[in-house]
Amino acid sequence: MQFKKENILIVDDDYDMLELLQRQLHEQQYYSYKATSVVEAINILKSNSIDLLITDLQMPGINGMELVKYVTEHFPRVPKLVITGYPSVDGALGAIKSGALDYLVKPFTAGELKQAVEKSLPEKVDKVNIEASDKPKVYAGIVGQSKKTEVLIDTIERVKNNRATILIEGESGTGKELVARAIHYKGSFAANPFIAVNCGAIPEDLLEAELFGYKKGAFTGAIENRIGFFQAAEGGTIFLDEIGTASSTVQTRLLRVLQEKEVRMIGEQKSRKIEVRIVAATNSNLIRMVENGNFREDLYYRLNVVNIATPPLRERPEDILLIAETFLKKYGLEYNKPGMRLTEKAAEVLQRHPWPGNVRELENIIQRSIIMSEKQIDLEDLPDYLKYPQPVSENTLKPLQQVEKEHILNVLQAVDNNKTRAAEILQIDRKTLRNKLK
Repeated sequence: MQFKKENILIVDDDYDMLELLQRQLHEQQYYSYKATSVVEAINILKSNSIDLLITDLQMPGINGMELVKYVTEHFPRVPKLVITGYPSVDGALGAIKSGALDYLVKPFTAGELKQAVEKSLPEKVDKVNIEASDKPKVYAGIVGQSKKTEVLIDTIERVKNNRATILIEGESGTGKELVARAIHYKGSFAANPFIAVNCGAIPEDLLEAELFGYKKGAFTGAIENRIGFFQAAEGGTIFLDEIGTASSTVQTRLLRVLQEKEVRMIGEQKSRKIEVRIVAATNSNLIRMVENGNFREDLYYRLNVVNIATPPLRERPEDILLIAETFLKKYGLEYNKPGMRLTEKAAEVLQRHPWPGNVRELENIIQRSIIMSEKQIDLEDLPDYLKYPQPVSENTLKPLQQVEKEHILNVLQAVDNNKTRAAEILQIDRKTLRNKLK
């Protein structure tokens, strides 16, 4: 989907309404930022180019009318559209007098919202499409020229120069860390630190100390003062991968960091202000985790101010051979086999495969094939599971358990018995894989 030029900020303390508004605006091809409070909205306005403000009036703490008044004087060029579930003549007149251009009463239809947005925007200019010949093939390590890749790059360009909190969602192997690095190193904070933290790889009892630091004597083994990853990322970006694995304690402390922009080391009484952009990533369904009580709802919406979805490789087949070519050059040089190429038949097989392991699976196959071949990669150099399966008759049909066993063994063989990569391709965790192997 091609987004229009306009960026819209929506403000409402009702999470469901925020999701509904964002979905409707997305369908109308507008890019949107979300805020659950006036303070959060002002922070977004200060660090982003916003073309329209849509705000609820009735909110706890500072209400929407105060936001309208503030924006009218501090951001006079930003038009304002007010929505409320408590309509009144006085409220409407007050909003208009304070600078709002229009007034929507809940509930309203998508058509009514569309009409109000178009009326409120000073002009409606569609984003100029980039011709295929002009699309970038490589952008900060992101390879491709498909529509999905173009939208991804466009989103990075929009958010790279501000400190809005970003949540990257996508399947394992789709390059979520690559996107986080592109946001950082393509933006205005590139000279400052980029700290990547794999929350799933750090034991739960150590993650809090690693993130926030600790004072000497705060716990057994704390023999010196040590700053955490947040302090180390001061002025730059902290990337929290596998955020869904964070414990409830860590989630609570992360919420405070997002709300108050400050951290407190373990064993210290005083909090310290920090200026850090937080980019989180997950391959888990956080909404489902929220529904099941395994992830804080308020933290989810704090993290999800800007949402970026990394598309799976099967949804951008035009990029497969471009990415394969990148890996051919990389590992051809690494293994002293420059000039490696794919034969036409091998390329056809790669384009046909659904790539459940995404770019990471493709990288593994190219790397393995270069090791096993000489000057070019042909059909015989590719793993058998990529090729057409052996035809089976009803007499050779097998129980599901047997088929599952054979598939797991095939994947393990393809990744040289690397259980971590096999679990990622199979989309199960290592513990489940170990149990199945037993």
